[in-house]
Amino acid sequence: MALRVIGSVEELKTLIGQEVTVSDWIVVSQQRINAFADATSDHQWIHVNVERAHNESPFKTTIAHGFLTLSLLSQLAEQSIRVQGNFKMGINYGLNRVRFISPVAANARLHARFTLQAVEELSGGLQLTWIITVEVEGAPKAAMVAEWLVRYYA
Repeated sequence: MALRVIGSVEELKTLIGQEVTVSDWIVVSQQRINAFADATSDHQWIHVNVERAHNESPFKTTIAHGFLTLSLLSQLAEQSIRVQGNFKMGINYGLNRVRFISPVAANARLHARFTLQAVEELSGGLQLTWIITVEVEGAPKAAMVAEWLVRYYA
């Protein structure tokens, strides 16, 4: 998908309630899963032990940490959407709700759908509320749905 550039706050407000963009596909490799396990000290076998997961897991493969999937939102957003304006910085303000609906198998491809739920003007900036749906290629259900708050400051 091409980068979606939103040219102004006024344009942004017209997009409330709409799916604004869909990210490109990215691969969640076993190497990425292992690096995340190392970074978070979460080495549960369902994530890092390929042989055991093949033999004992109902998924027959290792799966990504839910928090790894969540952490990929920044990358997925960076490649997908740009809000233009007199902003010095954008920050991840947090999440109102996150659900890990189905697993992300090692080496799966995923992408995210970005639906703008709200735009609020703040002193010195904006707060955007996004509904993000992360989908795994070929899977019948979404992997994750999150309500993500992003702030831009002038």
